[in-house]
Amino acid sequence: MAIDLYVVHGSHPCAAVQRALELKRLPFRVIELPPPLHAPIQRVRFGARTVPAIRLEDGQKVSGSMAIVRRLEDLAPDPPLFPPDGEARALVERAEEWGDEVWQPIARRLLWGALRRRPDALASYGDGSRMTMPAPVLRAAARAIIAGEVALNRPTDGAVRADLRNLPRHLDRIDRWIAEGVLGGAVPNAADLQIAASSRLLLTVGDVARFFAGRPAEDHARAIFPSRPGAVPEGVFAPAWLAGSPPRQPA
Repeated sequence: MAIDLYVVHGSHPCAAVQRALELKRLPFRVIELPPPLHAPIQRVRFGARTVPAIRLEDGQKVSGSMAIVRRLEDLAPDPPLFPPDGEARALVERAEEWGDEVWQPIARRLLWGALRRRPDALASYGDGSRMTMPAPVLRAAARAIIAGEVALNRPTDGAVRADLRNLPRHLDRIDRWIAEGVLGGAVPNAADLQIAASSRLLLTVGDVARFFAGRPAEDHARAIFPSRPGAVPEGVFAPAWLAGSPPRQPA
């Protein structure tokens, strides 16, 4: 019997858990929930509003990407998502925690901050979804969906500007972990999945992708998640907000 994986299509923590299930070769089926209605549905079903969540064959429920990865590690130890060495494992766990607590919310704020300015781009993030809606219906619903996600994630102008200002520092951290071997091994570890999923989502936002240009962090994200739906064109954020990004190259 397959593991039930509850997701919102395009969610970066959901992508991380789905990749972990694939690496572990565990059978699973994906159950999509509609945003932002997933929050009350999940609260009733799992006691927490967030996705991802899983339901095992015995009825056990686990929610949250970090908790799920650890449960999967118990169910299928190979390939391991954590190093066996204590010190190396501690470094991976520290990076994974940073990916969950810091990098993941930044990706949400910057995405919804961008979509708030370009609601027409929301439809592109539904490519491949099992919950398809006719284009006119999706366009009509876009503003309501975005308003709900904005209320949940609070991508205020101040928060978005601060995230963009700090983005080079965060990318320096990821590049350093790659150079040190904490990230980027032959087989992705838990921190790789957590961080690369958020990086890959950020790469769909044109103004944000500029910050990744030429960095190991970009190659890292694309290697683990070669493709993902969605694209917000450049020009949604004010040029002054992008001061820390590399100069845009002429076409």
